[in-house]
Amino acid sequence: MQVGARNKIVGKVSSVKTGDIMSLIKVNVAGPSLMSSVLTTESLQEMGLKEGDEVELVVKAIHVLPVKA
Repeated sequence: MQVGARNKIVGKVSSVKTGDIMSLIKVNVAGPSLMSSVLTTESLQEMGLKEGDEVELVVKAIHVLPVKA
């Protein structure tokens, strides 16, 4: 499937937390860094995602919020 977002990051799924409706995956990316993604549990199951899978994270945001440290 072709996607329009240009920000793509490859990583490996390090953990999966599954809930009734939503699920959370954490992905180790270059750096070392960690990124997280929330998706429906139905989508998680359809994709068959599990720990150790290599994934491509497609980042498309409409808001960037600065936070003063």
